[in-house]
Amino acid sequence: MKTSNKYKGDLGESIAEIYLSSTGYTILEKNFRCRTGEIDLIGKDREFLCFIEVKARESKKYGLPCESVNYRKRNKIYNTAKLYIAKNRLYNYSFRFDIVEIMLNTDCNTHIIKLIKNAFHI
Repeated sequence: MKTSNKYKGDLGESIAEIYLSSTGYTILEKNFRCRTGEIDLIGKDREFLCFIEVKARESKKYGLPCESVNYRKRNKIYNTAKLYIAKNRLYNYSFRFDIVEIMLNTDCNTHIIKLIKNAFHI
């Protein structure tokens, strides 16, 4: 059964949040939105402030989930992160951009998770 993209996205973000928390991340914010874009999850991993993009897919038909985070998407995430840092005055933190890939089975009950730390630079 095909599932909607919104459902897959929400499910992926929930799975990613649980996974990241279990690996030592502290989730600070979910779905941070501003005029420049949205960041799925913002968290801390030791001394790093992490801006995390979550990508969930049911197949590799259109490539791996992380491959959809193209230059334009990375740039939007970067600009949104700059506003988050300024808004919260978090200038003293080191920061990085992570991607969580989630491959869902077609029933969406099982999944494979891959965390890509420091996935891209601007």
